[in-house]
Amino acid sequence: MLKIAKESQWRHLLYVILTYSKATDFVEGKTVFNIKGNKYRLITKINYRVGVIRVYCVLTHEEYNLGKGKDL
Repeated sequence: MLKIAKESQWRHLLYVILTYSKATDFVEGKTVFNIKGNKYRLITKINYRVGVIRVYCVLTHEEYNLGKGKDL
């Protein structure tokens, strides 16, 4: 995933979705990736203008569903 992100030139959320069509959600200004067979959530904020991805946290599916990470 890191290699793909480094090689990508995402300019908008739609470009991310084209790369990870079933693994991406946009929630409260953050891009959320479903990883490891949907067992975990990688919560990020992508600055498309400068090409920077900030990782906020990695949560289990259960933690994410309980609302953890929403205060980031």
